[in-house]
Amino acid sequence: MSSNLSQRVITAAVLIPLLVAAIFTLPPPFFALLLAAVTAVGAGEWMRLTRSPFAIRLLLVLFMLTAVLLAVTAILPLEARHAIAAAAVVWWLTAAAWVARFHGGTRAIPPAQGLAAGVLVLAPPLLSLAALQGEPRFGPGYVMFLLVLIWSADTGAYFVGRRFGRRKLAPHVSPGKTWEGVGGGMAAAALAAWVGGRALGLAEGAWRWFLPLCLVVVAFSIVGDLLESLFKRAAGVKDSGQILPGHGGVLDRIDSLTAAAPAFYLGLSLFAWPE
Repeated sequence: MSSNLSQRVITAAVLIPLLVAAIFTLPPPFFALLLAAVTAVGAGEWMRLTRSPFAIRLLLVLFMLTAVLLAVTAILPLEARHAIAAAAVVWWLTAAAWVARFHGGTRAIPPAQGLAAGVLVLAPPLLSLAALQGEPRFGPGYVMFLLVLIWSADTGAYFVGRRFGRRKLAPHVSPGKTWEGVGGGMAAAALAAWVGGRALGLAEGAWRWFLPLCLVVVAFSIVGDLLESLFKRAAGVKDSGQILPGHGGVLDRIDSLTAAAPAFYLGLSLFAWPE
């Protein structure tokens, strides 16, 4: 076993139990604070990737503090939470087009563009995950399911892509990703959705929307992963940071979640309730 793989395994073995415990035991305001701490580290990494000047960094910090306040106090009305998640979904569709148009090269992202992207990447998932865990109609089980869904898709994509990958998904952004890997990830996600849906106690009629929603969420997670890869490639770095041994930075671990969380929360809010 390589040193890097050993570090990855040890880090995951320590963090995953702590994360599971936090999801299921922390009261919503404290869970939101934990999300805020993770997001703050991610924001610092994002600012380094974009090489933003001090004024732009200060604006991003102010935006994130506002998002933290809203998440912790839960003062946002339900309609506003849905609107933020919907705006994030539109943003990620735009980001998909950005990824598709990227043709490589190391160049600085314009500061204003980097700031806007940072706010849209980091604030909505913070609010969406806090809402998922704190709203009585959802709860911690849905947060845990979302994480398992993304982990399953990533694992399926990795192993199928390594074994059968031929056609590049986004060669200028992330040369290792393939369409075959996407297919493997979708298959693994479908299995996770079937198992997880039963664990969540979904009604039989829910499957007509739940499985398609999960596959759409995984598609968004791929865009989240690719967008962070685009920013890293533009900055000329391999990882967003070094805080997690064997894994890189916080952004390297939550990139898929940044796009998946708002899509999942919005989809559940539109289709799941009332049943």
